[in-house]
Amino acid sequence: MGTRYQQLNLEDRCTIARLHAEGCSLRQIAADVDCAASTVSRELKRNTSRQSGYRPAYAEEQTRARRWKGSKLDRSETLRDAVLKRLACRWSPEQIAGRMLAETGTPLMSHETIYRCIHAQLARTKDHSWARLLARGKSKRGFRGHRGGSPAGFIKDRVSIAQRPIQAEDRSSPGHWEADLMLFSKYGQAILTLHDRSSRVLLATRPPTKAAAPTVKTLASLLQPMPQDLRQTITFDNGTEFAHHYELNRINLKTYFCDTHSPWQKGGIENAIGRMRRFMPRKTDLATLSDQDFNAFLLAYNNTPRKCLAYKTPAEVFCQQLLHFKCESTFRLAPE
Repeated sequence: MGTRYQQLNLEDRCTIARLHAEGCSLRQIAADVDCAASTVSRELKRNTSRQSGYRPAYAEEQTRARRWKGSKLDRSETLRDAVLKRLACRWSPEQIAGRMLAETGTPLMSHETIYRCIHAQLARTKDHSWARLLARGKSKRGFRGHRGGSPAGFIKDRVSIAQRPIQAEDRSSPGHWEADLMLFSKYGQAILTLHDRSSRVLLATRPPTKAAAPTVKTLASLLQPMPQDLRQTITFDNGTEFAHHYELNRINLKTYFCDTHSPWQKGGIENAIGRMRRFMPRKTDLATLSDQDFNAFLLAYNNTPRKCLAYKTPAEVFCQQLLHFKCESTFRLAPE
């Protein structure tokens, strides 16, 4: 059998530092720590700082640094290429790790491994292009707005979200939608988005204006072709662009509104818009964005796996629902 070596721990290093400061010999220190004198000699030689001498914490850090062989992504070129390819498709680290587990049945890595690798590259290279691989690379975090007035009192036949069916709240059945406008820095530019709370599928179109009449007409054109079971309710914020919501009752679609200053009550669409910002930041000029690129971005969103769907994609889940209700339309969800 080979020789077994026992590594020094932080407590041993504290003892070595104390006895060494008291002027004890190497053999005396070794006897107290219960190791060989050569171990103490090597420890002092390798982990003593020129400026401050031997310090236990510094010695512990130096030992760990020498043992580090690089992250799993540094050691496996194939795995690293697969991760970088999916990061380039705007997948989050959690989505990548979860999808790999779903595909292989083996936990190849955790999302923390990917985050640590990217942050280590940022620290070593100072190349901030690595940060752009992450889904949301905000330079500042936290709430930076302020509360103002609300047009809720001017919306005709407004129904509170408190009266919305429980099936919409717990996401147990499809057909409960959330809608919002995705705004851009150039005045007047917006994308109308629809989000199904159950499948997380996203429908989007570029309306001609933000006025209430064309907005509700566009919503009706998107939802009316669906089976009744896939268009039961829809939830808005209190924006005036949804003031004509009551016209959707004609297609048996019940409408509800969030409480004032509470956009988190329709968190699904807020999260979806945040994810779409990876492809279309606020500074995007929609006038220069082609329909082909717009559809490609929507395809990318709907074909990205989600943890809440057991790492299935929204397109996969929604298409299963459509097949269940014998509907052929897929609304540009599945890639050709």
